Amino acid sequence: MAENGHVPTLDEVARLAGVSKATASRAINGRSKVSAKAQAAVDDAVRSLGYTPNAAARSLVTRRTDSVALIVPESDERIFADPFFARMLHLVARSLREHDLQLVLLIAQPGDEEERLLAYLRGRYVDGAIVASHHRADRLAEHLSDLGLPAVFIGQPWIGADRVSYVDSDNVGAAGQAVRALLAAGRRRIATIAGPRDMHAGHDRLEGWRQEVAAAGLPTDLVAYGDFTEESGETACATLLDAAADLDGIFAASDLMAQGAMRELARRGLRVPEDVAIVGYDDLGVAERTEPPLTTLHNPIDQMVVEAVRLLTAAIDEGGRGAPRRVIFVPELVRRASV
Repeated sequence: MAENGHVPTLDEVARLAGVSKATASRAINGRSKVSAKAQAAVDDAVRSLGYTPNAAARSLVTRRTDSVALIVPESDERIFADPFFARMLHLVARSLREHDLQLVLLIAQPGDEEERLLAYLRGRYVDGAIVASHHRADRLAEHLSDLGLPAVFIGQPWIGADRVSYVDSDNVGAAGQAVRALLAAGRRRIATIAGPRDMHAGHDRLEGWRQEVAAAGLPTDLVAYGDFTEESGETACATLLDAAADLDGIFAASDLMAQGAMRELARRGLRVPEDVAIVGYDDLGVAERTEPPLTTLHNPIDQMVVEAVRLLTAAIDEGGRGAPRRVIFVPELVRRASV
């Protein structure tokens, strides 16, 4: 044990273990070519002395920082107000801990903030990156690929999708499930509150809605746009009702927008689901607390995060030289009282 402020050294570990300094270093850093006997001796010496490896020196040997960036190109306000980000941040941190990796949260929007972000990443202060909630204007997939930094995107990027690995959910198919649930409930004037047009999730959920209502011979022009926030859902619902007072079904591309829409429906004296049935998307806690509880698509964010971390750690171990990989998950419809 360290006493009187003395910090145990690698030399002392090697001496106590009865091995060379080089062998002790290899054993501590988890490198190969160390016998089981030597590894056990070094482990015992480390525990006995209370030795803690010097992270800076270790990184020079291994060229690893044992940290991973979570990059979110959104505003601070959006990240800390949306339950999707709270859940994702929790899951990423938990999954990285299981791999003994430290999370570094990087928030940057296009422009000067993105340039600062790229300068940081060029410095190789992290071993890899997970990117979430990206927009059409982002060129992060191209930038990260050019840097040779292992990266996995949660959601398909608009630009450079062929150059990086990503995990995503079947947003088109999920929106189709939502419309079919509304059709099965006898709804024939089905509108949608779509997400941002510069995000693949917003685009694909709108496309899934449009395909399904067209196949049913229903109008495809009952569309209003939001930004996945509750306030935008309320405003979009008002726009839809002003244009089509007889609508009887809504697919909202997020639960927060669905919650906002339900508030606007209540303000106008319309009942859910008697007058207007509504389906959301995410199932991250909001849907259970609305009145009535919200039928929604369960976004498999837990599975997506675990898979993103698995793909990233594999890419880091491969030195970023592996081929890009893609994994798509299928959301499930969770039936509650709003339909």
